[in-house]
This record gives sequence, structure tokens and C-alpha cells, in this order.
Amino acid sequence: MDIPPVSRIYFTTAFLTTTCCAIEVINPYYLYYNTELIFEGQIWRLISPFLFFGLFSIDFVFNMYFLVRHCRQLEEGDFRGKPSQFVLMLMFGIAMICILAPFLQSHNFLGSALTFMMTYVWGRRNEDVRMSMFGIISFTAPYLPWVMLGFGFLVGNPIGMSIVGILVGHTYFFLQYVYPVIAELRGWRIKKLLVPPRILRYLCGEEVEDIRLANGIMMRGANGGMLVEGHDHQD
Repeated sequence: MDIPPVSRIYFTTAFLTTTCCAIEVINPYYLYYNTELIFEGQIWRLISPFLFFGLFSIDFVFNMYFLVRHCRQLEEGDFRGKPSQFVLMLMFGIAMICILAPFLQSHNFLGSALTFMMTYVWGRRNEDVRMSMFGIISFTAPYLPWVMLGFGFLVGNPIGMSIVGILVGHTYFFLQYVYPVIAELRGWRIKKLLVPPRILRYLCGEEVEDIRLANGIMMRGANGGMLVEGHDHQD
């Protein structure tokens, strides 16, 4: 299975983090989310809670499966050729979850919420995909996060972070896909709210491609000619 770059980096980092915790190279105590420690300078705790999914277990396997599956499908689908937009989605999710996490005092590791967010967005963007649970319950993709939530509740897992992930996923879906349509219909000046900053586009290699494209489409030469799509045309 060929995993696209952003998904591959996230999955590899999460897997290595869990491995290091399992062999006691890293103590999970230094990874969990704590606002007081963050304000004291331990800023890595803004990211590390999303990289540890618990020690190797069935729950870890399920989290890794859904992480790789839906992260990869989003990057290869809606965000194909737009890595900066995909990174922005992850950054939006991380920021929103970090804001909401303090209201759930018992949850210190936040990776499951981000997984639920991506599952929700993927489901809403693939409404016609049919799925089944254990070959018994059949449903369409938008219901997947709710089925996962119900299953987690039945087996006794805490569902607070799952609900947060669904809430954040719904917020992102509205801002990214619903708001631009409303703004266009009503003639609002700001058509899009979630636009990757130029520095992020540059880091993801998109800004360089835009410059090359612009130079290739139209460039006025010193002799008064016009370069269109790489060909020199005289006025």
C-alpha cells in the first residue's frame, strides 16, 4: 500500500512514538496534554498527545487502521495535489481539539479525537460509499463515526474524545465545504475562510509550482514578445 507523504509521516511518527513508549525509551508522562506545562515552556505537548495511541493493544490496532485508511483516502482524494490544504486541516483539528480538551479533564491523549475528525470528514465527502460492521450492520459512510462511537460505548470505552472529534470534524466540514457555497450564493466578499498561508504552501512545495506555472503561462520578453505556455509569441 502506497501511503502519500503527509499520511506516511503522521503514521510513522505515531507508530514510532508508541514503540518507544512500549520499550520504555520514552515515558508517556512527557507526552500527555497539560495546559499548565505548555505555558511553562513544554510546547511539544501541543503535538505529542496526538502521536501516542496507547500501548500495543486491540484499541491501538483499530486506531492505526482508521488513521491510515481515512488519512490516506483524504490525502489521495479531496486533497490530491494540495498538501498544504491537508496540513491545514490537520492543524485546524489539532488546534480545535486542544481548545476543547481542557473541558474533559480525564483525557490526556488526543489522537483518537483527530482520527474521529478525519473519519467524519471522509464520511461526509463519500456519502454514497456503503459499509458494513462485521457483515451484519449495513450503513453508508457518513454514519461510520457514529457507528464507531456506539461500538466504543458498548465495549465500555470512554466516548468523550470521540464526540469532540465528531464536533471538530463537523466544524471543519462546514467551514471548508458549506460556507464557500453560501458565501458565493449570497455574494459575500470573503469566499473562503480556510486558506493555507503562503509560507505553508511554500513549505509544501506548492508556491514554487505556482511561480513556475505563472512564468510558463505569461511572461513578456525584453523584445516585446509574449511567452505563453513556454512558447515565445511576437506581438
